[in-house]
Amino acid sequence: MKRIETRAAWKGSEVDYRTQMMHRFVDDEVAEIDAALKVCGERDIAQITRESFPLPTMGATLSRLQDELLDGTGVVLMRGFPRERYSSDEMARIYVGLGVHLGRPVAQSWFGQLLGSVIDISDIVEKVRGYNAGGGQHFHIDTSACDIVSLMCLRRAQSGGASRIVSLSAIHNTMLETRPDLLEVLYRGYYNHHHEMDAKYAVTPPLSANRIPVITQTDGRLTGVIDSGNLRYAVQMAGITWSAEEIAAYDELQRLAKSEEYFLDMNFEEGDIQFLNNRCIMHARTDYDDYPEVSRRRHLLRLWLRVDAWPQRLAEQLFLTDADTTNWLKNRRPFMELPSRYIAEMTATQEKRRRENSLLTPEVTSSKYPSAKGWQEERDRRKAG
Repeated sequence: MKRIETRAAWKGSEVDYRTQMMHRFVDDEVAEIDAALKVCGERDIAQITRESFPLPTMGATLSRLQDELLDGTGVVLMRGFPRERYSSDEMARIYVGLGVHLGRPVAQSWFGQLLGSVIDISDIVEKVRGYNAGGGQHFHIDTSACDIVSLMCLRRAQSGGASRIVSLSAIHNTMLETRPDLLEVLYRGYYNHHHEMDAKYAVTPPLSANRIPVITQTDGRLTGVIDSGNLRYAVQMAGITWSAEEIAAYDELQRLAKSEEYFLDMNFEEGDIQFLNNRCIMHARTDYDDYPEVSRRRHLLRLWLRVDAWPQRLAEQLFLTDADTTNWLKNRRPFMELPSRYIAEMTATQEKRRRENSLLTPEVTSSKYPSAKGWQEERDRRKAG
């Protein structure tokens, strides 16, 4: 357990992302992207590659930004793209076109989607994941399957809904000084368990065979993986019981991450694209007010990118694997991720539920579980009942 001495160990209270983490699009870049979109045409998301979305000049800029993600702050926000000129489907193809110059898109759930829609549909679809529910989120890292996690803002919320990010390296350094006993627990890790449908279509067992370290270090780089959902599923679905020390370690990690000293809020503008190093940057979101119509709700697009050129994660930190995400692709349907199709489908479902008076009551787990202790308490209540 050594102190992290790289630029990745920043504190939100000391950072201005507008000057230290932002790339603003210039006219020449917009023109090059527009030309690439014409070459791309109406290709399916899965068919967009560096060759079908050529960026002969801007490709070098994206390569530099990729280096910033690995060995810099781990955060890049691209701003200034003229969202108003393009349809939602065109924005989706532009987003993926930029993304493939940074990494390889991988499937994000058992559905097989390469491009996710982050939008609250919890009132119309049962058992949604956190990114399809409203409200705030706990800090987390999106599994071990991707190296870069990215969001594009298609439509903002009525109010709120900032992207809240934090440097795991900075928190690591503080815990090394103040609670090395709890930091040691994070290095030891926790058992993980897939979401029930993800597990059904994964090739690895639902429950990890061993504890998955939350933190590892190699060559001075910190690598983290902390999917709060997978940890909670291990407790509630597989009956794993955490010790008081394990609860305290997780809660201390979240407490520091939620401190104004550490977190950094990014208020998205429509057209913004955020790239995060999914190994060392934890992310969450603030609470927000949204519109009743699903077609007007806060809507972000999400990419999981694997960067094969980056150093590999240690084997003991892998839970969700390339084999799992590749198997999920069997369930993917062509063009399924295009925002126009997705919103049309969700709107039809919402209208049907309204007619049947069967809209669901949304549940926000981030406010339901202020401590990991609550996961076990709810499990035990269910058993008793």
